[in-house]
Amino acid sequence: MTSPLPPSSAASVLDLAPVVPVVVVSAAADAVPMARALVAGGLPAIEVTLRTPAALDAIRAIAAEVPSAVVGAGTVLTPEQVRECGAAGARFLVSPGWTDTLLAAMHGSGVPFLPGVSTTSEVVALLERGVREMKFFPAQAAGGTAYLRSLAGPLPQARFCPTGGIGPATAPEYLALPNVGCVGGSWMVPADAVAAGDWARIEELARDAARLARPARLRDAGGTCR
Repeated sequence: MTSPLPPSSAASVLDLAPVVPVVVVSAAADAVPMARALVAGGLPAIEVTLRTPAALDAIRAIAAEVPSAVVGAGTVLTPEQVRECGAAGARFLVSPGWTDTLLAAMHGSGVPFLPGVSTTSEVVALLERGVREMKFFPAQAAGGTAYLRSLAGPLPQARFCPTGGIGPATAPEYLALPNVGCVGGSWMVPADAVAAGDWARIEELARDAARLARPARLRDAGGTCR
């Protein structure tokens, strides 16, 4: 990512919380209570994926009504979507992969972005272009913690948000790696809880996820994650 978050936030979305909820919003009316529950549980960064017609309205509603949330857009695939998400109030962008065209659009948006990678060559190509923070996707299928651990030696300047197949049991293994800032997942927003409007359950699941803190050895005395 090449653009910082506002001064009121951490310097990077990777440092806001150990887990970024990756949510699919089918009904825009669910967006605000869901976001409030996640924030109350300690997960302020929320990635709303562009997989439903309600996604942009959900981002717009969260940006307007939940100021303590840092709402972002996921599954961003085109420059047009970059523009639409920025207009809706997205404060960060996430893509499952990248091209030079998409990368240029995300860079030009003025908000932080996490382009997706799954190979060493993609990581090197992004580093060459000045991008040091990336989404590792699909994490489990692409090699998981063993793959990321192998990258830490030759490419220590790259930091990742692994997403894809990660749950509460495996998240701590990723968070223990020196090149992982946070993980993405959706286990704290189960479909049945959203359908039932059980925001208390989502808040509790978010609170459990927020407790998956990064190891103390990765923090300095001021609590900054390194």
